[in-house]
Amino acid sequence: MAVSEVLSGYLKRSGLEGRLAQARIIPDWATLVGAQVAAVTMPSRVTPDGTLFVGVQTSPWMNELMLMTPTIIARLNAGRGEGRIKGIRWFLLTERDHGEGKA
Repeated sequence: MAVSEVLSGYLKRSGLEGRLAQARIIPDWATLVGAQVAAVTMPSRVTPDGTLFVGVQTSPWMNELMLMTPTIIARLNAGRGEGRIKGIRWFLLTERDHGEGKA
């Protein structure tokens, strides 16, 4: 039996498979939401209940993204069995956050 099969079985039995699938959204964010949204946002974390926290550079963008939330959630969950996102909490990034990877 391959290590990947053992690990996959363990993740299923332990209930961590869904959490791992949720966590994969963060590195895949730019691909899932597109370059324009990715340029002004920074995904932060996903809670066990499926809430994704995303920082936004400006208030106008945050307002726009709030209106786009159902569409973004649909994109994030497309083709996803385990680890679906149930909601997004948008928050305004601080000046310090801007220096950590976003211009």
